[in-house]
Amino acid sequence: MKRAFDITCALGALVVFSIPCLIIGLCVRMTSSGPAIYWSKRVGKDDVLFDMPKFRTMRVNAPAVATHLLSDPDAYLTPIGRFLRKTSLDELPQLWCILKGDMSFVGPRPALFNQYDLMSMRAERGVSRLIPGLTGWAQINGRDDLPLDVKVRFDEEYLQRRSFGFDLYIIWQTAAKVLSRKGVSH
Repeated sequence: MKRAFDITCALGALVVFSIPCLIIGLCVRMTSSGPAIYWSKRVGKDDVLFDMPKFRTMRVNAPAVATHLLSDPDAYLTPIGRFLRKTSLDELPQLWCILKGDMSFVGPRPALFNQYDLMSMRAERGVSRLIPGLTGWAQINGRDDLPLDVKVRFDEEYLQRRSFGFDLYIIWQTAAKVLSRKGVSH
C-alpha cells in the first residue's frame, strides 16, 4: 500500500509542480554558473548508494559534506539557495527517486555517502533497512536543529511505529513545518 501511495502521490506532485520546477531550474541557472540540478550520492535501504537530485543551492565549488560541517555555509550558497532551502523547494527533484523506488515520501532522510557516523548509528538500530524518505519523523521534530544521535532515535522510533496513518500524520506535519519554515538552516 505504501508503494502505491508513493507512486500515485509522486505522479500527482510532478504534474502540479512541473511548471514551478521549470521556473526554479531556470532561476538557478540564471543566478549562478553550473547545472540546475545537483546529484549527490546518498545511502538508501540496506546501505545501498543511489544518486539523489536536488535543485542546486550551493556554488559548484562547495565541498561535498553536510552543511553543518562547513565553517561558513553562507559563503557557498547561490543567490537563491537560501530561499530554496527555507521553502524546501530544492527537494522537489527527489520525486524522481520516489518514482524509481530509491525513496519514499516518509522515512529517515538519506545520509550523504560520507556520513559514516550517521550510517553506523542507523545500522546499530536497524534503521538502515528502511527506504529513506523525502520527509520523516526526525524532520518534523527538529530537522536541521537536531544532533545526529537524536535524529537516529527519532528514526528508530519511526521504525517501531511506522504505519500508513503515522505516515499521513508526518506528511501533514511536514507541510505545516515547511510553511512555517521552522527548523530549517541556511
